[in-house]
Amino acid sequence: MSTWLSAQEPIPVSLSDSIKITADQIVSVDNFGTLYYITDNVFYKKTDSKLLRYMNLQLGILTRAQAFNPLKINLFYQDFNTVVILDNRLADMYKIDFNTLPEYRNVTHISTGSDNTLWLFNQDRQHVERFDFKLQKTVMKTLPVTSPVLAMTSNYNTCWLLTQNNLYIYNYFGSVLQKIKNNGYTDMQLASNGVVLKKDNTLYFLKLNSEDARAISLPNLLIKQFFVTNETLYIYSRENLVEYQLKIN
Repeated sequence: MSTWLSAQEPIPVSLSDSIKITADQIVSVDNFGTLYYITDNVFYKKTDSKLLRYMNLQLGILTRAQAFNPLKINLFYQDFNTVVILDNRLADMYKIDFNTLPEYRNVTHISTGSDNTLWLFNQDRQHVERFDFKLQKTVMKTLPVTSPVLAMTSNYNTCWLLTQNNLYIYNYFGSVLQKIKNNGYTDMQLASNGVVLKKDNTLYFLKLNSEDARAISLPNLLIKQFFVTNETLYIYSRENLVEYQLKIN
């Protein structure tokens, strides 16, 4: 097991834009400038010409949404242990109620996988699964972890699981690519070829297959939320969504 350090020079950024918005959660901004966010338990998709919304009162609080694949948007309602998959018009495609499946799963985190799969964390089994929501069965399981899970993110083929003790990086088959000791990081978001991690009020970039997380040089601002689209870092702070261009070399 390795331990990452921040010995390299900080990654510089340049201010690109700032958007005034009030939301409970900012989900993402895609390559076309489409904004996804949650306000008052309603999921919104906002373009220059259209505002779409989705609401499902029967499922309680919308815990988390993910629009990594805009054709298959994931909405997670943790209190009801249910995931809803939406298309790009925010119409229902699939509903996965983990309470009613032959093998019950207590799910606490979900993230987008390849094809018709989700990465999910099974709290009772303490492991990551890659779950085919069309066939409604698990196609891969990892070995259990031993400390509380703080965050999970993924692209189609790789999953990052941040626990209180370690960061685990899994491949498509559930094998551990890396296991790195967590030295105080509390959140993370997917970035191009790696992840951005948060420690206190500072962000760091960890490249896939690297053990050296680099601090991102940011002005002093409150980081309420953050995410990355391509080389653009978005930080939501006090009703402003601020865009910075990352200069990773």
